[in-house]
Amino acid sequence: MATNKEIAAKLRQIATLLDEQRANPFRVSAYLNAAKTIETMAEAVEDLLGREGFSALLELPGIGEGIARSINEFVVTGRMSRLESLQSGHDPIALFEQIPGIGPTSAHRIIEMLHIDTLEALELAAHNGRLKTVPGFSTKKIALVQTWIAHVLGFRRPRFEPQQKIAEPPVSLLLQIDKQYRKKAEGGDLPTIAPKRFNPSGESWLPIMHVTKQGWHFTALYSNTARAHQLDRVKDWVVIYFYDDSHHEGQHTVVTETRGPATGRRIVRGREKECSEHYAELAG
Repeated sequence: MATNKEIAAKLRQIATLLDEQRANPFRVSAYLNAAKTIETMAEAVEDLLGREGFSALLELPGIGEGIARSINEFVVTGRMSRLESLQSGHDPIALFEQIPGIGPTSAHRIIEMLHIDTLEALELAAHNGRLKTVPGFSTKKIALVQTWIAHVLGFRRPRFEPQQKIAEPPVSLLLQIDKQYRKKAEGGDLPTIAPKRFNPSGESWLPIMHVTKQGWHFTALYSNTARAHQLDRVKDWVVIYFYDDSHHEGQHTVVTETRGPATGRRIVRGREKECSEHYAELAG
């Protein structure tokens, strides 16, 4: 059973890491305030969830949807993937393998084909049709994934339908964040973390950047996937995680295009057409 003390400790760890990684002070304060709320509760969070469900967390002082989902995930699975990601760039293979019906092969396909590595991003892919493009994911299997993630991250009113356009940062902003990250990373101006994957020496080498722009909160870091290493693209592929104040969450990978008319340009995977329009507008 996850105790309130354990949950509060995890939230404080996130706050400490965000502070060390120079994140927005308001984000740091949000986790500290949430930890205080959980720690001072008379009732166990696990009991509250069992009796009233996920929505009860949102009624607690200082608990927004994003933090509530992390709390629910910890109660259900015993892990808090947001904390793991901040600590050392979590292992997405292990994260996805805990989902019923997803083994190593399926987990690798999700990561390499969709360029995603969080439960939030997988949830979105399951609802907007992208997961259907991954071999082995039938309608029935996708429904099982949706049900499991909803249970782990917490039930909420659906805010999207299949094929519905979800609010995301414009590609111009994502490319701006990508440029800023690569410049700071190359200049040694960012804090670093020690990724768990492909890092046998435990070296702290992976630069991480937190920044808030135009109402979006971003975390950027080089891709540390097997594919990036195989193609020697680790310091070319940049993964950008984002969420807004309404907790619309997602991620994209920005790469240097190697073929076609956009060769040599930075492209947001999954939004290639918008990138082409963006560059055409700049040229015009």
